[in-house]
Amino acid sequence: MDVRRLRVLAEFASHGTVAATARALHLTGPAVSQQLAVLEKEAGVQLLEKRGRTLHLTGAGQRLVDHARVLLGNLAAAESDLTALRQGERGTVRVAAFASAARTIIPGLWPEPGTAPAPEEPAVFLVEHEPPAAEAALGRREVDIAVTHSYSLLPRPAPPGCEHTALFDEPVHLVLHPADAAAYRLAPGSQADLRRFADAPWLLPGPETACHEMTQRACGAAGFVPRAAAMAGDFAVLTALVARRAGVALIPRMALPASKPNLSIHTLRVPVHRSVHALHRSGTGRRPGIRHVLDRLTTALDD
Repeated sequence: MDVRRLRVLAEFASHGTVAATARALHLTGPAVSQQLAVLEKEAGVQLLEKRGRTLHLTGAGQRLVDHARVLLGNLAAAESDLTALRQGERGTVRVAAFASAARTIIPGLWPEPGTAPAPEEPAVFLVEHEPPAAEAALGRREVDIAVTHSYSLLPRPAPPGCEHTALFDEPVHLVLHPADAAAYRLAPGSQADLRRFADAPWLLPGPETACHEMTQRACGAAGFVPRAAAMAGDFAVLTALVARRAGVALIPRMALPASKPNLSIHTLRVPVHRSVHALHRSGTGRRPGIRHVLDRLTTALDD
């Protein structure tokens, strides 16, 4: 069987339609359909079946996809070994990361100002993406590493064909103005019970984000639906509004500003945490540049 056709099948399994597979591989739809038809003849079993107007993998097709991903991962590893044998090269590693990670941990991938990079250090190209967009860019091979997150109330499985490196967990805090904390008799540094804030005005992340759903679920678990006083996709906007006593918010530790005037920050009685992780396509983690960046990211909070 032709490896290129196995790659088409694996991409079809990841993207779900011929049109999406064609876009991912920069092919036409008919070209993808032809490659899949030829592969089916080579395999000698039915790999795809029509249900209504859409194609789906058969059981045999899914088994071949599983084998294809192993094979493609091994090929990527072989490419990595060959890259490692080349001397004197300084490649570029493309990283997608969500905003607070892009602000706090990704800058550490660059050398200190005035310091020349070590020979083994790759150049880094950064693009800011929320987790779904970062995963999509990784699937389209537009980036090499996607730094993403998931909440304890809202787990996210790793996409097919990707490997997962856990970086760290961080707590989610209730953040409010000190005067409001005093009104709730909430001592500095004490734990907050969300049930007491059912009637508070809430400052919510944008509705398109997992952070919005996290707040909804945390408040729902406490027995109420938060009453929105504002919505913003940037946690910096939410903390600025908290400082003006516009309401209260749930904010992960890494998204808090370095300077925290007019903010009272509290852990939750029922903890919620955000897990930060790095994704890369299967088999690419042995490439020297990608391995170097992954190793740096795993120690990012220690630097």
